[in-house]
Amino acid sequence: MPLTTPHPYPAYKPSGVPWLGNVPQHWEMRRLKGVVANVVELAREKSGDDIYLALEHVESWTGRLSASLNGAAFDSQVKRFRRGDVLFGKLRPYLAKVTRPESQGVCVGEFLVLRPSDSGLLPRYLEQHLRCKPIIDAIDASTFGARMPRADWQFIGNMSLPLPPLPEQRAIVRYLGNVDERIQRYVDAKEKLVGLLEEEKQAVVNRAVTRGLDPNVRLKSSGVDWLGDVPEHWEVRRLGQIATSFRTGPFGSMLHQSDYIENGIPVVNPVHMRGGEIVEDSKSTVPEAIAEKLSNYRLGRHDLVFSRRGELGRCVLVRDRETNWLCGTGSIRVRVSYCGIRPEFLIQSLHGQWVGEHLSIFSVGTTMANLNTGILKGVPVPLPPVDEQGDILEDIRKKGQGIDAAITRAQLQTELLQEYRTRLISDVVTGKVDVREAASQLPEHTMTESG
Repeated sequence: MPLTTPHPYPAYKPSGVPWLGNVPQHWEMRRLKGVVANVVELAREKSGDDIYLALEHVESWTGRLSASLNGAAFDSQVKRFRRGDVLFGKLRPYLAKVTRPESQGVCVGEFLVLRPSDSGLLPRYLEQHLRCKPIIDAIDASTFGARMPRADWQFIGNMSLPLPPLPEQRAIVRYLGNVDERIQRYVDAKEKLVGLLEEEKQAVVNRAVTRGLDPNVRLKSSGVDWLGDVPEHWEVRRLGQIATSFRTGPFGSMLHQSDYIENGIPVVNPVHMRGGEIVEDSKSTVPEAIAEKLSNYRLGRHDLVFSRRGELGRCVLVRDRETNWLCGTGSIRVRVSYCGIRPEFLIQSLHGQWVGEHLSIFSVGTTMANLNTGILKGVPVPLPPVDEQGDILEDIRKKGQGIDAAITRAQLQTELLQEYRTRLISDVVTGKVDVREAASQLPEHTMTESG
């Protein structure tokens, strides 16, 4: 049976808060600090089965936690939290890092640990309220610090909280939880589809850049086990043989987190390498004065940039737009002599599956694989004649068009659903729509929400 469509409440009253507008007539308006305690219990180590949470472990807008947390290490003072406490990321609050862990643990000081101090407020409702976009926007507008904007508990604690009666809070979190589960199942399915499509595209590239387009071509051994045979008339060269220089990004002592500003000279780190492209991030930039000091790390047109940590083999080609940007601390810049090599073919070749296999064998590091310039120099590169490179690129382009279109459609559908979820949370927790009747129609197992 389909759920009843949510509709407005029968009567409203002014909330007294301009960005909130009217709220349902029977809801209370309370100061957040009147019903929530900002808990500061400091510690220097975990105990028992504690989990450790840093900001990067929390997904924006959903609050979902990274799959593996217990292995994370820290060497500074942390805060303790209990199961069911609501953690609010006060650094760059526009990221909406809000979560309610199901177990106890410790977290970085950039989280506010919020605990209801009034029995009339459910932790789950507090979590949904703090994830409401108008709330996030209001908190973000209050931040201080241009480079690393932070929210202040004094401002957050003084914010007005529209508070429904407890049975209605349960109905709200029950309804939102049900919708979230259904959306997440759809999102997971779309992400799985995207993964399969990307594997198909990778297979097209792998085949083209290792065997060419002629299925009857005579083959020879490449001399590299994980690369296999290549066409007889191709060369196989090492990256070090076609590169003119390798440069690891600046040491941490040369480029600090506090150096970053908005809308300066972009810095390219591994997080900015997605789908073979460099993704611009206006918040990961530095002033021109610092860029000048790091001029040896400037990127030139058709340079290659490799991630030296994490996902092995991630690399991008510098285009005109990214010329004179900076190679970041987590990256390695490779400058290549393109005599007889098309830059676009080289980057496609380096996206081959064998590159990751080669790097995984030779990478260093016990907890996270790391690359150095010596390892990169040994990467094998199959090279057909330059005219054949052009034919291969055109074939990859044609075969990839349909796959790319399908990936784009799936990603757009996912984005629209996530936007719908964000908008729905805002409408429900600010009282724009009444979901009590819809919540009452949900299966019994979803109606046992207690906190």
